[in-house]
Amino acid sequence: MRVQICAVGRLRQGPERDLYDDYLTRFDRTGRALALGPAQLIEVEDKKGGGMPAEAQLLQKAIPTGSLICTMDERGKVMSSPDFAKMLAGWRDQGRQDVSFVIGGADGIDPSLRAQADSSLSFGKMVWPHMLVRVMLAEQLYRAASILSGGPYHRA
Repeated sequence: MRVQICAVGRLRQGPERDLYDDYLTRFDRTGRALALGPAQLIEVEDKKGGGMPAEAQLLQKAIPTGSLICTMDERGKVMSSPDFAKMLAGWRDQGRQDVSFVIGGADGIDPSLRAQADSSLSFGKMVWPHMLVRVMLAEQLYRAASILSGGPYHRA
């Protein structure tokens, strides 16, 4: 099952990019034997300043046809890491070829795109900067693969 992280904005070089790259490398390595991954970052930018509707159009073009869409949204479901791992495994076991995690820009995800989502997740009631959400999602993907493989990374 391929994983796309479709996000508004560019993650520039720096500590966030280093963490993101490290966790996705770990996810790809651990997930390969589990039929999870590879993961790919698809970044879009609204250079014309059209706001959330324009960002939603760019994100929709970035999402592969037939992909399961999971938005990262403050209104989404809060779940534990083991439950996230089970959800990923369930999608894989249902034969999903692509899963796209969608991260909006500074104003969030347009309601029209949120309405198309198959699932929506939240990292808690607090709002997180969208660049940090990428890092947190990459870490949770790696943690999920580690949980599913029986690795020592996740300790409850």
